[in-house]
Amino acid sequence: MSHRPDRRSFLQTTAWAAATVAASSAVSQAWAQTKWPAKPIRIIVAFPPGGLTDALARSYGEHLSGKLGVPVVIENKPGAGAIIGIDAAAKSPADGYTLVMSTSGTFWQNRILYSKLPYNLDKDLTPVTVFPSGPLVVGINEKIPATNMAEFVAWAKKNPASMGTYAPGSYPHMVADQTNRVHGTQIQSVHYRGEAPMWLDVASGQSQIAVGSFLAFNAVASRGVRPIGVTGSYRSPKLPNVPTLMEQGDKAKLVTLEGGLPLMAPAATPEAVLKLLADEAVAWSNTDKAAKLRETFAIPNKPKNLAATRKDWESEVPVWIKLAVDLGIKLD
Repeated sequence: MSHRPDRRSFLQTTAWAAATVAASSAVSQAWAQTKWPAKPIRIIVAFPPGGLTDALARSYGEHLSGKLGVPVVIENKPGAGAIIGIDAAAKSPADGYTLVMSTSGTFWQNRILYSKLPYNLDKDLTPVTVFPSGPLVVGINEKIPATNMAEFVAWAKKNPASMGTYAPGSYPHMVADQTNRVHGTQIQSVHYRGEAPMWLDVASGQSQIAVGSFLAFNAVASRGVRPIGVTGSYRSPKLPNVPTLMEQGDKAKLVTLEGGLPLMAPAATPEAVLKLLADEAVAWSNTDKAAKLRETFAIPNKPKNLAATRKDWESEVPVWIKLAVDLGIKLD
């Protein structure tokens, strides 16, 4: 299905959300007559095993399985900037048995970054909840003589530099593009299938800078990677001495926002099922296992229920979409 990525796209989000609620509510009464779940639930993860998306999906899936009494299968479908995994979910029956988890940019901004997609992000999927990702770490190869983003930019103006990203159109891809536009650098974006190989190349010097989760960064922190900043509006609990990019003087809207990992379902999935799935995400977030996982990844915030998720979606998603429009990145 083609999708026209113009400035009207981000204005359509609120209307789309309302239509989705109406569609799923219409089938909820009929759904209540059946027994759900009666078979395994599948959560498609649009990235390889080993990253934050995969870890959250598996922990939540284990909790959900224990609560519902059916297996919850995690199916990793990486590739094509998460399009492969999202497409599989978008084309699945809206019966509550298929979900998909990916980064926020692949759901919010891909409608702008790609001229054509095999699904319509305004109509084919609906949010269940968003798992916060916390502040992302900006890390560079330790041999680069820079201790903050301004010093790295000055260095990059005189030396070849590449930014490792975990997918085309991902947050680090947009940071690289914005840095080039604002500062006149020529930082090349190098896309990887997940965070692990991205950070390994920064450690080895194949790439000079990357942005990603604390845990993936920390795996190479003692092997040649140094943090020079974090994204978002507050410091990482694991890196209290590393200032945010905002504190370093970067006032661009992009670096002030905190993305996340949305859990999505086919758009006509019954309202009662969506609510239950979101409620269980909240219940999961209050368990000891979830607390330990958040502590490991330095994530202080928790997922919200369905109503709160929709409220945030209506206010935040248009902002992210407009950023993609304004930057003008095209991936096809």
